Amino acid sequence: MSASADGRPGIAGETSESLGSWMAARGESPYRARQVAEAVWRRHARAAEDLHPLPAALRDAVAEAFVLDTLATTDVRLADGGRTEKALHALADGVLIESVLMHYPARPGQRERHTVCISSQAGCAVGCPFCATGELGFGRDLTTAEIVDQVRWAARRLAADGRRLTNVVFMGMGEPLLNLDRVLEAVSALADPDRFGLGARHITVSTSGVVPGIRRLTALGPQFTLAVSLHAARDPLRDVLVPLNRRWPVAEVLAAARDHAAATGRRISYEYTMIGGVNDTPADADALAAALRGDLAHVNLIPMNPVAHTPWRASSMAVIEAFAGRLRAVGIAVTIRRNRGQEIGAACGQLAAERIGEPPAPAIARRRDRLEAASAAALRGERSETGPDADLTPVGEPGAA
Repeated sequence: MSASADGRPGIAGETSESLGSWMAARGESPYRARQVAEAVWRRHARAAEDLHPLPAALRDAVAEAFVLDTLATTDVRLADGGRTEKALHALADGVLIESVLMHYPARPGQRERHTVCISSQAGCAVGCPFCATGELGFGRDLTTAEIVDQVRWAARRLAADGRRLTNVVFMGMGEPLLNLDRVLEAVSALADPDRFGLGARHITVSTSGVVPGIRRLTALGPQFTLAVSLHAARDPLRDVLVPLNRRWPVAEVLAAARDHAAATGRRISYEYTMIGGVNDTPADADALAAALRGDLAHVNLIPMNPVAHTPWRASSMAVIEAFAGRLRAVGIAVTIRRNRGQEIGAACGQLAAERIGEPPAPAIARRRDRLEAASAAALRGERSETGPDADLTPVGEPGAA
């Protein structure tokens, strides 16, 4: 069970069995649990009055026992002509999380798609210096219901226009494999035909390369897509770009991903943020090509979103195209992503960071100096034992507003 600030569990975190047991304990028929599930999963119920056709007394009892929507408030910003909707959600304890609803029009050979990118933690402990969430530091794990309610929020918005959600990606705030139990419960709820009913193959779970988590997923054999945020194929550089995961060398991450692909038959999606002059050189492209050649893999090259307190900028499109060409030359499938919603801060963590406020100028200066020194050392092939922010206080805390 997942509990709210007042101790009530979020109803979206309940299984069919646990909800049925709750009804049985009250002397209610099993079909009442099915009526509640219909209201929660098909009609996106948020309050007691949405639980029709339950009797009024039972509606009130359900609302007293469970939180029907764990997202206390939501602030939505639109971009890209309405094709990108960025949501800043406040939870019951004041913690801030983000999700993004993205709309993709139909085109030849591809149907219309509506994808929501959701958070699994408030803040993040991985500390990637090109990510606004990394600047926030780690707040807490999200409960199952807090994860799932982001999807229900997106489905509710789409339903108002007669549209349906087609894809869910766990690529928002946090490292999903560091909150793996709750993430697996959320995936189960989303894929369950008696609950949300989205097929597992329409769900993508991302990781920065937490090897024990990948190994555990492989043992379970899920059919959702695994995405690995690699960002560098050379260990010294990856130590700078993915600080928490320096304990797992690139070869170890790729070995775990390779075994996962072999066990599930699903190709691995590798996310690679393109940072100008840092990880976009021909040497980096060749290192990545050598590492992935022959694997069941697809690479997504992503221009870095502007992040306020780093000295870096996105690679030029010409450099990204050249990088992609070197991968394609050895048979690796590549997609170049175009960033969306930059005018509303649609990259992970940017709205929460904006709400929390600007960190002190000395902290920003120290961060920039350390990043520049660490990346320069990495480009020389020097591997450090500490990250670029090792002696810095986190510049913000989720929910501090």
